[in-house]
Amino acid sequence: MKIYLVRHAQAEWWKPDQNRHLTKQGYEDAKKLSDILQDYSIDAIYSSPYKRAHETIEPTAARLGLKIRTENDLRERNLGDISTDNFLEAVSKTWQDPAFAYPNGERNSAAQKRAVEVVKKLKIKHKKEAIILSSHGNIIALILQAFDPSIDFEFWKSLSMPDIHLLKLNEGKKVITKRLGKEFDKGST
Repeated sequence: MKIYLVRHAQAEWWKPDQNRHLTKQGYEDAKKLSDILQDYSIDAIYSSPYKRAHETIEPTAARLGLKIRTENDLRERNLGDISTDNFLEAVSKTWQDPAFAYPNGERNSAAQKRAVEVVKKLKIKHKKEAIILSSHGNIIALILQAFDPSIDFEFWKSLSMPDIHLLKLNEGKKVITKRLGKEFDKGST
């Protein structure tokens, strides 16, 4: 099974988390993303319920003639009520201790568990197929970390908007991860 993990494109930061639409640059990058993904044989597309993840994958779905199916558990991890103005510092703390959560927030371990459950469910449904999961930076990094323990906070920081990572789950339990879409490296869009 091949899973193309797609991080959403650039979104509006001034709106509530679930309702952030893509920016003009985000829409342009979503079109570029569809140029890349059209070259792969994709059987199904799943997305976080958040607008930015859905809008990022819409051009690809239209181009491939596939319906986007919403998976609630691909939503971004709720960081909660952080006690610092330094966002990177706040996220770093959650990666240092996966059981830690800010008030009203979700632990990395809990977010990883729900996201990996989606992967397990879809692996059964799409055993020998290729699918896209359109989601968010924390969730994608946490999914990958479940299969590759070297994935950490520094990896999360390196993600672009958008970004594409291939997760190959073979029958022999060998897992292969590979980054695609280097066109979206930070500073190149």
